[in-house]
Amino acid sequence: MRYEWQEEVAVAAQPLQPLQPLQLITTITTHYNYYNNITTFQHYTKPMAHIELNNDLPGIRGLMAYRPELAEPLNALAETLLRDDNNTLTRGERELIGTYVSYLNDCFFCQNVHGAMAGHYLECDIQQIDAVKQDFRSAELTDKMKALLAIAYSVQKGGKQVTEEQIAEAREHGATDTEIHDTVLIAAAFCMFNRYVDGLGTWAPQDRQFYINRAPQRALEGYQSSVFK
Repeated sequence: MRYEWQEEVAVAAQPLQPLQPLQLITTITTHYNYYNNITTFQHYTKPMAHIELNNDLPGIRGLMAYRPELAEPLNALAETLLRDDNNTLTRGERELIGTYVSYLNDCFFCQNVHGAMAGHYLECDIQQIDAVKQDFRSAELTDKMKALLAIAYSVQKGGKQVTEEQIAEAREHGATDTEIHDTVLIAAAFCMFNRYVDGLGTWAPQDRQFYINRAPQRALEGYQSSVFK
């Protein structure tokens, strides 16, 4: 089971039952009601990754902390693809491509990290991002962006699924060759990132507000410092 779960236990003058050491990560809060002699413990548990990472960081952050020598080039790739201002696709549009591909790959961590980033840049809420993921052709996007997302969709299925007709449609709606190139590379890179995150069984916070709250800081600082912050 990949998903984090939480449980509240109310104890009245009773000893606590032992908990499995590999499941319990930490006790977040302890509340004591003096008048009713009840102590409430809230435990957050999360499944372990397939390998011992020696840290409790979620998603790709835990993997990068485990192999910091690989974190630098991977973050540099994300920084260039998603944040470099020498690009005619906006940061929000590029984040949206990564979000959509992560959704197609069913990577909860990546689609919420980058969905929150896309929402931050595009000044829309997570529900609007969800609507794009579920049916981008009906969303309020430019025809160029819809054509690029169609290409991203094909890349996620397999590189050879991209057709000349899709490329022609993107050009017809104003996409440059560089924008088409970057769309394909973002889609391909996110397939790698998604499989990296899920292939090693990392955990992801299930409260989506966690990702929304982090987006402004990540937008300000970029991906190069994203492991421990």
